[in-house]
Amino acid sequence: TIHCAVATYVEEQMESDFANVKVQRFTETLKGHGRKDEITYYQMPVPKDLANREKWAGLKTIGVAVRYSESGGTWSTETRYYIASIAMGVKRFARFVRGHWAIESTLHWCLDMTFREDESRVRDRTTANNLAWLKRFGLSLLKQQDDKHSIAMRRRVAGWNLDYLAKVLGIPRA
Repeated sequence: TIHCAVATYVEEQMESDFANVKVQRFTETLKGHGRKDEITYYQMPVPKDLANREKWAGLKTIGVAVRYSESGGTWSTETRYYIASIAMGVKRFARFVRGHWAIESTLHWCLDMTFREDESRVRDRTTANNLAWLKRFGLSLLKQQDDKHSIAMRRRVAGWNLDYLAKVLGIPRA
């Protein structure tokens, strides 16, 4: 319900161009992967009367990221809402938003390259969740290895060499 309350509050403030609230704005343009993005970040204090505010200890600000993307002549818009315990500082807020999505993108890419996750044909939700957990666990173990191999090659070597597999799993071998 807080998502709905935040979205409603922000939309009301946007309609009046934030005339009734202290807001900080920051816009940046990013280019890459055949796409041009213009992202505008808004950050404002949490209103005292926001529904369910009391359930979020330390809540200080509301943030919004509005992305306008152009790819191949087609435009799209995406709006994301955030609640935060950080003080006002829209450039800092923007850095946190970018950092969050960079981690997500990096993890997804690594899982796809190492475990071919996008090619999975598993449809049963419980099985898919269990496999996703195992892949993330395995990726974590592979990343901890200190050698010259890529993550994908470490996975292959672990399949070929029982001593290397034991090392990845942290099992002492005689």
